[in-house]
Amino acid sequence: MLRVLISRRWLGALAVALAFAVAAFFLGRWQWHRYEAKSARAERIHAHYDASPRPLADVLGTAPLPLAEEWTRVTAQGRYAVDETLLVRNRPLDGTYGYEVVVPLVTPRGTVLVDRGWVPNAENAETLPAFPAAPMGDVTVTGWLRQSEPSLDKSMPSGQLASISTGDAAKQLSQPLLGGYAILQSEHLANGSTPARPTALDAPDTDLGPHQAYAFQWWAAMIGGFVLVVLGARREYLEGLEEPEGRPRRPVKVRIWDEEDG
Repeated sequence: MLRVLISRRWLGALAVALAFAVAAFFLGRWQWHRYEAKSARAERIHAHYDASPRPLADVLGTAPLPLAEEWTRVTAQGRYAVDETLLVRNRPLDGTYGYEVVVPLVTPRGTVLVDRGWVPNAENAETLPAFPAAPMGDVTVTGWLRQSEPSLDKSMPSGQLASISTGDAAKQLSQPLLGGYAILQSEHLANGSTPARPTALDAPDTDLGPHQAYAFQWWAAMIGGFVLVVLGARREYLEGLEEPEGRPRRPVKVRIWDEEDG
């Protein structure tokens, strides 16, 4: 058996099996890291999403929002800078693309971007959609904090953004911004009324996906190539054995199509 296994042909097959095992190991690690990232995100959401709101100033400052604080539910009082409303392009909701409406909220501790919701595209790309404007006057806002999105480094028309990047937004506004933005949950005017708003965004997805299962499948597959090589070499070894008492080795079974070809 060993003589067959160390022949050039089967050593080559072992090398292929080893290469596949190495690839399967790293593919499994990649899937596992994706699972860990989704699991950590889901834990943050579950810990913060339905918690009692905290004052904005206790969580967010001029420094970037720490990842551990993402999805923290906060409340803040201030006034919207309605004239500096920004539209974020190419944002999907239920499979339809449109804009997210982002408005600076000026608070005593700084200005924070508030994503008030989503509106569908207009009839053509040259026309901006209509949407309910942010209210004037004092307002109390409750929402969830998010980290600034990466800049896409696109040149955009005035009043529009390619992503909710606080850096890109600050370049279009007359005032600096705090280090994150808020997704609006609710807002109330001083008289207790609730103003109209764009369509609220969906709750965050906490599904972990199949990544953990895929990782285990890749790692289990690491031995598959070696098993196939050993089985193939064993079959060749058995076919090469001679029958007992000096009789010739067992004839190789002839398949029907081999006879027809002959």
